[in-house]
Amino acid sequence: MGAQKYRAWAAYGQSKLANLLFTSELQRRAHAAGAPLLALAAHPGYARTNLQSVGATMRGNNNGFERRLTDLANRVLAQPAEMGALPTLYAATEPGLAGNTFVGPDGFGEQHGHPHPVGRSERAGNHADAVRLWSESERLTGVTFDLG
Repeated sequence: MGAQKYRAWAAYGQSKLANLLFTSELQRRAHAAGAPLLALAAHPGYARTNLQSVGATMRGNNNGFERRLTDLANRVLAQPAEMGALPTLYAATEPGLAGNTFVGPDGFGEQHGHPHPVGRSERAGNHADAVRLWSESERLTGVTFDLG
């Protein structure tokens, strides 16, 4: 949880891993309970938003170099924000997707393109980690979620 040392990109990566693990465990529990629920996940790829360019300012870095660099990368490398929204819309509306499907762009490195089901890293498919995350989430929040 970054209690000893916080690194922004590491924390971001951990949060995305947690999203996928949580989705897996939610789908497993829903299926086991016979609940008519589909848990799906989506990622936008590299979408042109101001999230990257305001990050430096939010961290107190106001020298402008990082902002100019991310603005350039957004103009040259990123897809329009509207394209980045499509994987979430696809996951929410595409008939026939199986529970625990992960949706992202179909282009190189899943950074650009049209939405389609994508794979997960080995870590994001680790059942024991998903169960542990679920249990730890319940412990930390004091909230239990019974699907039965």
